[in-house]
Amino acid sequence: MKQLIEKIKDIDGKFTVFINDIKFKGKRSVNWKDVKDYLKTYVGKFYETAESKEVIYIGSDLPDEYTGSNYTYKLKGTVAKAKANAAQGIKEMIEIATNKKTRANDKEKHKKDAKFGWYKYDSRFALPVYDGDQLVRYNVFNASLIIRHDENGKRYLYDIIDIKKRNEQPLT
Repeated sequence: MKQLIEKIKDIDGKFTVFINDIKFKGKRSVNWKDVKDYLKTYVGKFYETAESKEVIYIGSDLPDEYTGSNYTYKLKGTVAKAKANAAQGIKEMIEIATNKKTRANDKEKHKKDAKFGWYKYDSRFALPVYDGDQLVRYNVFNASLIIRHDENGKRYLYDIIDIKKRNEQPLT
């Protein structure tokens, strides 16, 4: 039986998180309240990036920011559903995160919660596409994990943004 979430390395040595279950479905729009409730199950947990060995915590602000950010409000269609379902693979997306970039905090409202700045990591995930009950391919998405560096010295996942559909992977 196929695992619901798998980290798979491609021929270039890059990992992609394959999320083999579409938990958040809908013809017209995403029920962000359901996503928010799901994200609350992560609060208090922490995960380590394989590349830099940094510990990333999941704080109580993640469910609100992830589902209610300006970025999320602007999402439509496939990318909105991709972000909703990416919530299932947060642990694995943190573990495979690469290409860390730093940015100083420049907003007064984040004076405490991002006192030591922001980090942006690259990550990838894939979601299945079905024709009826038949799995036909995976849509692969690139995404950026936004991490805030709190005044307590810990790093917290703040949001997942810049989600872009990369290509379609036919089944082999």
